[in-house]
Amino acid sequence: MKEKRLEILLWSIAFPGFGQILNGQVIKGLAFIILEIILNVNSSFNMAIIHSFHGNITKAIEVTDYQWLMFYPCVYMFAVWDAYRKADGECESYTFVPFAFCAYFVTVGLIYSPVFKVAGTLIGPVWLPILSLIPGTVIGLLIRRLFMRLSKNPS
Repeated sequence: MKEKRLEILLWSIAFPGFGQILNGQVIKGLAFIILEIILNVNSSFNMAIIHSFHGNITKAIEVTDYQWLMFYPCVYMFAVWDAYRKADGECESYTFVPFAFCAYFVTVGLIYSPVFKVAGTLIGPVWLPILSLIPGTVIGLLIRRLFMRLSKNPS
């Protein structure tokens, strides 16, 4: 991965919209920042994060507005992918696939976060979606690899 692309990817992960600003797409970047703030504030996501880090998962679930938070994974992953694909020239084929699968898996993790338990312990609206990134990334990369092989060897 080229250094510029990595820099933009990491800034976009840190805060959606920053990658677009680094790419020179200031209006798009500001739009993502504003959208992220709207979703974050209306879902009470920062409070959920605070309660989760303090180990109070039940309180994190109570303060979370899932109707708003359901939009967050897709907007977040789209902003990260958009910044990544515009950074430092052309991307390889199907680079969107791992990002899309991460968005799907994080959303599913969010849906099940109020009820999913590991060893009788709730994981919550912060940790379960984050843990869902692992299978989302792995499956997304595998499917991307499959798509690339199929496009090289058409039947």
